[in-house]
Amino acid sequence: MDLLVAAALALLVLGVAGSVLPLLPSGALSFVGLLVYWWQTGQPGPLLLAALVGVSVLAVAVDWLAGFVGARASGVDTRTSILAGLVGFVLLFPGGPLGLLLGVAGTVFAVEFRANRDAEASARRAAYATVGVVASAGMQVVLTAVVLGAVLWVQFL
Repeated sequence: MDLLVAAALALLVLGVAGSVLPLLPSGALSFVGLLVYWWQTGQPGPLLLAALVGVSVLAVAVDWLAGFVGARASGVDTRTSILAGLVGFVLLFPGGPLGLLLGVAGTVFAVEFRANRDAEASARRAAYATVGVVASAGMQVVLTAVVLGAVLWVQFL
């Protein structure tokens, strides 16, 4: 196995790890690993390559939009969802995944409580938003593992 193939496989493994580790862009690592592998080996073929590029791009979108989608799914308005996604993203850097979760939950709770003065309803929406973010991490694991698995299948089978 040559050095670029090994580097591509390492990027793909990091892509899966990045789904659960802070500050590693899981989908982007999978995307780059896939392209490096394809560039070096010419594999997979065009149809599988296109499908795996699509899966990688979807993983990037899930990664970037997790806070927004999780908050929106909890029933809050679009403005609150965008704000929660932005705060979660910013807090990801100093606080890792915990910063992301606390940023989304805290923002949704604060905005909802300010609007309706109902602590129980605000906490419920914040919890749903947080579960949505955690679910997106699970989705990233699945998507990046599919890309890794397909490349390993092409490489070794």
